Amino acid sequence: MFERFGDLPLHVLVIHLAVVVLPVAALTAIVFALVPKWRWFLRWPALVLGLGALVCAFVAKKSGDAFVAAIPQLAKLVDLHRSRGNLLLWFVLAFAVVVVAAFLLLSGPTALANGKGAKATTSRPLELVVTAAVVVLGVVVIYQTIRTGDAGARAVWSGTLPKK
Repeated sequence: MFERFGDLPLHVLVIHLAVVVLPVAALTAIVFALVPKWRWFLRWPALVLGLGALVCAFVAKKSGDAFVAAIPQLAKLVDLHRSRGNLLLWFVLAFAVVVVAAFLLLSGPTALANGKGAKATTSRPLELVVTAAVVVLGVVVIYQTIRTGDAGARAVWSGTLPKK
């Protein structure tokens, strides 16, 4: 199921989506957490992107495993990439959980002129903890996405490009 999309390995397609969606999800959630004035606008995009990032990371991992299973001689070459990808999936899972908590718990205005639908402050300490968790995990997801992608690119392209 995770091996091919048409004649192409699914992993090759999914990783490009993950390299875009994961950092965009993290940046959106960070802005959502840090800028209360924008929460009315970013609440739903942060949630959708946070959960979408989890789906992308999961499919990238499963398709990568299927890719290596189809071509076993790649296993040694992509060992570092694979271990970083496994760690990334756990970080994205934690990030998605924190984004759902932020969606539910962080206060903020509404887009309605009458103010109906605004989220009231639950508790200031809880808001600070949730905000800090979103920021920290968002930065970790961005960093680990870069590390994972770099390890994969080095495994694939190392020594294959001509020297300048």
